Amino acid sequence: MKKMGIHALYRKPHTSKRHPAHPVYPYLLKGLKIERPNQVWAADITYIPMRRGFVYLVVIMDWATRRVLSWRLSNTLSTDFCIEAAQEAIGLYGPPEIFNTDQGSQFTSSEFTDLLKEKGVAISMDGRGCWRDNVFVERLWKSIKYEEVYLHAYDSVSEAKRGLERYLTFYNHVRPHSVLDGLTPDEAYQEYLDNAA
Repeated sequence: MKKMGIHALYRKPHTSKRHPAHPVYPYLLKGLKIERPNQVWAADITYIPMRRGFVYLVVIMDWATRRVLSWRLSNTLSTDFCIEAAQEAIGLYGPPEIFNTDQGSQFTSSEFTDLLKEKGVAISMDGRGCWRDNVFVERLWKSIKYEEVYLHAYDSVSEAKRGLERYLTFYNHVRPHSVLDGLTPDEAYQEYLDNAA
């Protein structure tokens, strides 16, 4: 196929396109020991393939416990669904000390960064093309896609939403993590809060 120049024709999603007019913030996590909930949150966007087309998924994750704090689906790469997810997480858990994202235009937009600044959150951004800077969310994408999405060909956005809600509930409440000494993200998050009280 390569020799003959045959390849699939499909729209390839670009979830991290940088806007040249938006400011980029430095990466604050290098060498930082992250050991408690709400110290660092991370957000990222991926695409979720469906039987026809795809949708975009954004998650807000607590780095220390790997807990997914909030998420949203959208059929466009607008800033709105990212802001909604961040507002929900902050409303439920209070603001983190540091919020880390990539340099995608949704996260560098003034609407998104102003929300974090208003809450006194330090903004951290991955280096350009440095997926390792947000490795925990990248691992989550792999888990979601191989354990849920690729096993189901969603027919609609509502079906994708139900499937992802089921999987993320399982991920937070049931799926143990070796890095958390066999605890689930929910258990690790709650255990720290109980010990801190």
